[in-house]
Amino acid sequence: MLTSSQRQLLRVISESGPLSRTEMANILGLSKGAMSGLARDLLDRGVLHETETIYGQGRPSIRLDLHPECAFFVGVSLLEDPAPMILGDLNGGIIARCAMPLSRDPEVIANAIAEGLPALLGSRPDAKEKLSGIGVALSGFVDETQANCVKSTLLGWQDVPLARIIRERTGIETFIENDAKAVAVSEKLFGSAREVQNFSVVSLGDGIGCAHFIEGRLYRGNHGGAGEIAHCTIEPGGAPCRCGKRGCLDTVASMKAIKEMSRAEGLECTSLSDIEHQASAGNAAAIRILHRAGSALGLAIAHLIQMNDPGLILITHLEGSFDGLFGTVVQQAVEMNVLPRYAGQTPIRIKRVDSDIWARGAASIAAHNFLIGPNVN
Repeated sequence: MLTSSQRQLLRVISESGPLSRTEMANILGLSKGAMSGLARDLLDRGVLHETETIYGQGRPSIRLDLHPECAFFVGVSLLEDPAPMILGDLNGGIIARCAMPLSRDPEVIANAIAEGLPALLGSRPDAKEKLSGIGVALSGFVDETQANCVKSTLLGWQDVPLARIIRERTGIETFIENDAKAVAVSEKLFGSAREVQNFSVVSLGDGIGCAHFIEGRLYRGNHGGAGEIAHCTIEPGGAPCRCGKRGCLDTVASMKAIKEMSRAEGLECTSLSDIEHQASAGNAAAIRILHRAGSALGLAIAHLIQMNDPGLILITHLEGSFDGLFGTVVQQAVEMNVLPRYAGQTPIRIKRVDSDIWARGAASIAAHNFLIGPNVN
């Protein structure tokens, strides 16, 4: 078990990268003696390790970093069938992977995770004793304790204590999280937003997810529902949404919606790249679809900028490229719909991700709790 001082030190290194003892002491406001004792304990436990030596005025100093194999974490994604399970380290790397059948029964899921652990951990003799948590990513609302699924339309759940069920079956501390929030935590710990204190992630796939970090911490809201731009009304009276409302952003700008609109227009398109190709060839229906979807997504992002004034908007996507018409329209819609003083002030970074994104994000939730402790707002 880590103390609050140790967690604070690990959080500083996680955010800043390798630091010398003097640098850490200055950041934490500790004496050199106190800092040396704290670092020595974490070195002895294998949580930290020494990296490069820095030469300058006075004595050389050695920088310390998190040891990537001091702890391992299991990540499970309940967004796909079969559901992927990964074993990750403290650098966000994937050590091993397997899969299990997706179920809507929480008990079946817990049993499948327990049954899959031996194969997942088998590749590393030390993995079992260093396993420090399980994270599960799902589509839906998760409460502020990262323990209960408040509601998931995709899984047909309401008030399901999934973390407790898995913990009782496996004996391992378990945390669950909304898929987009899991991705945001992964990007903060290991990815593109490591050094950014205020940012929003917009994940574009069959659905649209969103999550925010504010002052270096995941913002979940009072009930865990912060960031649900997918179900903001973007076209009043528009198409029905799976959430029960009409005209949600999900019904216009998600990849599922774009493909459905394409099929309705008689276009044979199975991906964003297909639709972009049709649009570049002058197909009016493809152009119209991409304009409609891009304008809606850009408007939603403009609202995020005006509400939160983040230091970064990170758009993650699985399909195609943002170099075409869709990406251009998104950018134009953002600039047209923010106040002039904000226009061009917020970096918008596009990141193509692979299919490991959700499972890696789930493992990051467990790693986040190991490093920093539960994040309750």
